[in-house]
Amino acid sequence: MEFDPLSPEFTRDPYPIYDALRRTQPIFFSEALNLWFMSAYEDVAALLRDRRLGRAIDRDEADLPPKNPKYAPFNKLSEHSMFDKEPPDHTRLRSLVHKVFTPRRVENMRIQIQAITDDLLDTAQPHGSMDLLEDFAVPLPVTVIAALLGVPEADRHLLRPWSRDIVALYELNHTPEAAERAIQASIDFSDYLRQLARQRKVTPFDDLISALATVEEAGDVLTEDELISTCVLLLNAGHEATVNVIGNGMWALFQNPDQFRLLRDHPETTKTAVEEMMRYDTPLQLFRRWVLEDIDYKGFSLKRGQEIALLFGAANRDPAQFEHPNQLDITRADNPHISFSLGIHYCLGAPLARLELQIAIATLMRRLPNMRLSSTPEYRDGYVIRGLKALNVEF
Repeated sequence: MEFDPLSPEFTRDPYPIYDALRRTQPIFFSEALNLWFMSAYEDVAALLRDRRLGRAIDRDEADLPPKNPKYAPFNKLSEHSMFDKEPPDHTRLRSLVHKVFTPRRVENMRIQIQAITDDLLDTAQPHGSMDLLEDFAVPLPVTVIAALLGVPEADRHLLRPWSRDIVALYELNHTPEAAERAIQASIDFSDYLRQLARQRKVTPFDDLISALATVEEAGDVLTEDELISTCVLLLNAGHEATVNVIGNGMWALFQNPDQFRLLRDHPETTKTAVEEMMRYDTPLQLFRRWVLEDIDYKGFSLKRGQEIALLFGAANRDPAQFEHPNQLDITRADNPHISFSLGIHYCLGAPLARLELQIAIATLMRRLPNMRLSSTPEYRDGYVIRGLKALNVEF
């Protein structure tokens, strides 16, 4: 079985090839993609915590070519984001953001998230059918994050296209056309947030943009570029993940009707079901790290300036870590999946994602107990971010 993450066959179902990789080549270097690939849970978990790897690297010191200036608007978002920072810059940014993006702020959104969920189903239910992605999974997190940030309702339709276009650039084989769209979306989204942040700084509201614009710790504040990058990160990471956990997770339930019935009849299993959905078919299949210094890892020489591709989807199906890993088990209690990453880059938005997903899945099962597929779904093109094109259901 050949590992080719650019092939449509692999994108449709990478898991049998992951199984073969872990057995035969859990660590290998791809000359074609210029990446080290790690597929075993033990290695992925260890390297996520290894400070000799990082999201940021000094390109001059590592003797890497400079970034293409054409991508400057996209790169600017990365350069000011905690997602692509290492300590002490990462520590400073995360501390400032965490001061206002608190568990209490997330929990205070519970009633609002439930209301948004019910409104979407109120609209869909009389029709007797819907695309579970476009009519439910897509608008739910966009509306939630827009409300959290403080984006006016009249502008919220702009967010999904910006997010979709920006994250497309993380794919291994993005096209020049996709790059153009990502660059333009980076410009438009940044300009929009800059204007909104300046308004909130003068006239603050009870929203996250206002809080980020005024947060201070020991005299330190977020720069305007850091605030913009933080808002883009919250939208992109939180929105794309939530959409695809709902889509991939419900598709998995439809393929395992015993698990569908179990969840429908026992709503107390919702929390473990959501965690299992994230493990079983994770929306983020691959996460990259730079090698910051030469490393001898298990006999493999990882050189400074090389990139490591950590295969989250493979690690989450590793039989050395999970019993019967290719089986969907919504009651799985021991489930240390790495879909939210590990170490200092553990997902800051994990509490919000879990709350959204638990409310969404529980409400779907309660209100649409006889939901069934009306057509067989297909996965979107692209590998790094795994999701369906559509999920058409009847009820």
